Amino acid sequence: MPEFNFVKSSYSSTSGQCVEVARNHIGTVAVGDSKTPPDAPVLHLSPTAWQEFTTAQ
Repeated sequence: MPEFNFVKSSYSSTSGQCVEVARNHIGTVAVGDSKTPPDAPVLHLSPTAWQEFTTAQ
């Protein structure tokens, strides 16, 4: 499995509700939870699906 460079969302709360996103691999956006172990499953989205998700209202 490729190594993902996760970045915590700026919308994450201070109470530990943390979403992390990695976009350092072409063709996939990995989404994870910072509270889970490093080897925990992550959600893989296409860049198009990620863009649609982040721009949806």
